[in-house]
Amino acid sequence: MYVIIMGGGRVGLALANLLIDEGYDITLIESDESLCSEVAGELDALVICGNGTNSKVLEEVNAEDADYFIATTGNDEANLLSCILVRKFDVPHIIARVSNPDHEEAFKEIGIEKVISPERAAAAHLQRLVTRPNVAELTTIGQGDAEILEMTITNDKIVGKRYKDISPTKEYIIISTFENGKLEIPQPDKTVTRGEKVTVLVKRGNFKKVSKKLEK
Repeated sequence: MYVIIMGGGRVGLALANLLIDEGYDITLIESDESLCSEVAGELDALVICGNGTNSKVLEEVNAEDADYFIATTGNDEANLLSCILVRKFDVPHIIARVSNPDHEEAFKEIGIEKVISPERAAAAHLQRLVTRPNVAELTTIGQGDAEILEMTITNDKIVGKRYKDISPTKEYIIISTFENGKLEIPQPDKTVTRGEKVTVLVKRGNFKKVSKKLEK
């Protein structure tokens, strides 16, 4: 799988290293010469010092062979222009970072559906830390339609009941439990015990209701 990343900053470099660890073939484009040299010394991949908004640079990195093009710079205008240009090379998957969430619509108008806003994601994560302070781990899935939460059973009203008596409901389903440090799929007749850690899939808007049922 061949991936072209435009931008050798914090986001681009971190992404490149993660994909390299997964065995992807990576080419990184960076326009700043000093940063380009620095990234080249840290990255086990081809690093091109050039401007990703230049068609000749995209030809040089064989954009027509890429499976993914990912624009990660902090400049929304440069990311947008590079995405427009790379479409001529028929890259199957184009992903863009957007620093200003107000610019997301511009990307979608030219057909770039995969638009990522680290700033918006960070704000949403901080919001969840405030509204879900007792949740150990949290993952948002889909378009924010549901969350996977790791919670602890502390509500004595359900302790001693069988799992089939409390899950699933229209609002949530308990998808796993942890026993002796091992993940288990809860069987219908298994008894709920106090202090037990569970992983729960919760539909959007139901966190408070589910938390009240499973925890104090």
